[in-house]
Amino acid sequence: MVAISKPPIELFFSKPSKPTNNNNNNNPLSFPTIPIIDLSKSDSKHLLVKACQEFGFFKVINHGVPMQSIKKLESQATKFFSSPLSLKQKSGPPNPFGYGNRRLGTNGDFGWVEYLLLNAKLESDHNSPPFSVFEENPEDFRCVVNDYVTSVKKMACEILEMLADEMGLEARNVFSKLLMDEESDSVFRVNYYPPCPEVQEHESKGKKLIGFGEHTDPQIISVLRSNNTSGLEISLRDGTWVPVPSDSSSFFVNVGDSLQVMTNGRFKSVKHRVVANSSKSRLSMIYFGGPPLSEKIAPLDSLMVGEEASLYKEFTWFEYRKSAFNSRLSDNRLSLFEKIRTT
Repeated sequence: MVAISKPPIELFFSKPSKPTNNNNNNNPLSFPTIPIIDLSKSDSKHLLVKACQEFGFFKVINHGVPMQSIKKLESQATKFFSSPLSLKQKSGPPNPFGYGNRRLGTNGDFGWVEYLLLNAKLESDHNSPPFSVFEENPEDFRCVVNDYVTSVKKMACEILEMLADEMGLEARNVFSKLLMDEESDSVFRVNYYPPCPEVQEHESKGKKLIGFGEHTDPQIISVLRSNNTSGLEISLRDGTWVPVPSDSSSFFVNVGDSLQVMTNGRFKSVKHRVVANSSKSRLSMIYFGGPPLSEKIAPLDSLMVGEEASLYKEFTWFEYRKSAFNSRLSDNRLSLFEKIRTT
């Protein structure tokens, strides 16, 4: 195996943050303002739409995903990332699926993270390298992942259908059918952020250890769950970064770029990042619900009211995915597909 040189530790730290008068920096957001939505309540549809419009991000409780399924997968994932590096590297590099370490994509992005990227349709991915690490019984890991992804995908589809209902769209499954399609290009990712002893020295200079750099998700919807270690941050519209308190029993949901386009900008794809720390590891599991590669992405005709103009050019998911994955994480990926507005 070819040895890969380690990038210098300085690459993983952000630049010192600029001082601001925003009160959020003095009093970190404790989230009465970030939506927490109880999916079992009758007003959840309205609150979901409001959250997608105002934040593009929300937490859901009473989500119906069995805790047993969550804990089993967390246990198996922890076992994987605790394995010797030489063993984990047998599952990589991700091409496109498999184990990755530090390098994010092919465009110079680095993060203090190890990860497993898996096809969400595990039944079509029998020979996936990650499963070979579980030499004793790889089928056990496959079953645990499949059970978890099936439950989370169901929840994601229910959320998308509730959004369509509240928006008065004729087809309740206008969004969810893209995830349910046999050709859906959905992926599942497990991220592991190990402790970093060098953090304190750099934090004293106003820097943060970047586990996963700032970005938006290109798909339709993302559903994330993590252990009890914090680290997720979202960017408010004024550019302020605010931390998201950890909650291992709930799920966090992001609007993706594709859903922003399909709603003609009514829903906002939120920019987010993960920072790591010196003493605790963070484990997160994310389901990215994507459409089929050939699916045309454009604002829905039923949402174009009166003389409302489309803000985006039509494109296929394959075209957007290719463009997004050939860009840097922090790039405004949708800018290439925005229509030039004239006055």
